Amino acid sequence: MRNNCGTSRIVGCQFSLHPMSDNFVDIILSTLSEVDTSKVWKETDDVSTCIRGKMIHVFDVAKAIFLHAANTGEHVAMNGTFSIGCPGDTEADAYMDETDIPLNEEKAKAILQIAGCKFSLYPMGHEDYMDKIYEQINLSKHRNVTVTSTHYATRLDGDVHDIFNALHESFELVQEKVSHVTMTFSLSANSPTK
Repeated sequence: MRNNCGTSRIVGCQFSLHPMSDNFVDIILSTLSEVDTSKVWKETDDVSTCIRGKMIHVFDVAKAIFLHAANTGEHVAMNGTFSIGCPGDTEADAYMDETDIPLNEEKAKAILQIAGCKFSLYPMGHEDYMDKIYEQINLSKHRNVTVTSTHYATRLDGDVHDIFNALHESFELVQEKVSHVTMTFSLSANSPTK
């Protein structure tokens, strides 16, 4: 059986949150309860959390979760993958009917947090994929973040709001040109090694 990319433009993000603290359970649970996830489908298990819905809400929830966890002052890391256009990806399409008003932006904008992030874009099924990746790396330099290259990724340093704006815009612009796109990311805040 041959899979074709689905027509749904639902976005998913599978991520793991890692507070480097003895109090990690409370940090994770309090963070998940602090963030309004009512505009996304959400499932959490012992390995990761998956959120799905409109792009604006998936990025809003992921950013809010990281910000609230990092706001504890503990060293916090988050690793995950955003995806759009995955073949057969239609479960939870009802969340695509939500309005475009993000639910966490107002509360989260008061949290100022410096972080480091490495991300990699994967436009699927196109021979000129590197051109699309380089376009986004160049655009990242104009988004209030410090951009450096590293093996297999691009590094962004700056305020978490600016980092997520760069991630969101890069992901959105590539998915307008390529039907199936994934983007991996790794974030770290409050690291004692900085």
